Amino acid sequence: MSSPTDQSPAFDVLGIGNALVDVLSTEAESFIDELHLTKGSMTLIDTERAQEIYAAMGDDKTEASGGSAANTLSGVASFGGRAAYIGRVKDDGLGKAFGHDLNSLGVHFSADLATDGDPTGRCMIVVTPDGERTMNTYLGASATLCADHLDLDLIASAKVTFLEGYLFDRDEAKAAFRVAAEAAHSAGRKVSLTLSDSFCVDRHQADFLELVQGGVDILFANEEEIMKLYGVDSFDAGIAAVRGSCEIAAVTRGRHGSVVVTADEVVPVEAHQVPKRVDTTGAGDLYAAGFLYGWSQGRTLQESGRLGSIAAAAVIGHIGPRPGMNLAQTVSLLG
Repeated sequence: MSSPTDQSPAFDVLGIGNALVDVLSTEAESFIDELHLTKGSMTLIDTERAQEIYAAMGDDKTEASGGSAANTLSGVASFGGRAAYIGRVKDDGLGKAFGHDLNSLGVHFSADLATDGDPTGRCMIVVTPDGERTMNTYLGASATLCADHLDLDLIASAKVTFLEGYLFDRDEAKAAFRVAAEAAHSAGRKVSLTLSDSFCVDRHQADFLELVQGGVDILFANEEEIMKLYGVDSFDAGIAAVRGSCEIAAVTRGRHGSVVVTADEVVPVEAHQVPKRVDTTGAGDLYAAGFLYGWSQGRTLQESGRLGSIAAAAVIGHIGPRPGMNLAQTVSLLG
């Protein structure tokens, strides 16, 4: 496998995660009752329920590539970084839409499409007149990703491979993460992990700890996730525990900013202010995008954290998990 000494990396960041199509429509309040949805929640659903809700959504629904890692990679590309993605979709309408949309954003995606099994995963987002978002997520083909679906040469060609914690529920996915981390490290590259959600940490604390201590160089977590990972009851204890466990840990704290931790230092980063917090969906994903872009370009930890804060603020200011603006231009205007 290639090493950095004989081949420069082709990509700055490669992400591996749940490949989902975000399907969004604006519906009347009665739609919630008619479909028996739990307003304001995120519910995991099966194939039959996914098809029922999708068919009931209006004809003007929008469809775009989604999933946590895909959001991060779109952010990296928006900064001007070279981004690539590995995820599992089926050879169906939504699967083709996923690939087309991701590539249109400047993210390299060329995986073989599944020809059998579950259809492409999707997150159906219903927005009611009051602005509330009700989400029903069908993982579908995305949850079947295993080590056989990894492009090891692609992994070896990226400065850092970014792993999405949401994908960690199946043993096959855990094995794929370990294979990906080994491939990246064998090529002299770095590995990053986002813990994704405190419920993910609850389910997989021991496995996450093992991965963080043995295979992760750059860890992303929020305040609650880092405390759950180490089984402590204070933020300071979580920071103390993560120091030295991996090369870098970036821990977000909402409006209180973030803290970037290494074995030698703790770097506080202020939150970038927004006029109005409209929707926090994707804020953590975009923070990771800004930080990884900065790190991949040789920026300091403080500068990388600042880019993360700017990207997170860009997504908080409107509905949806993508910034809706060119992040490179945004940073240029801010100076």
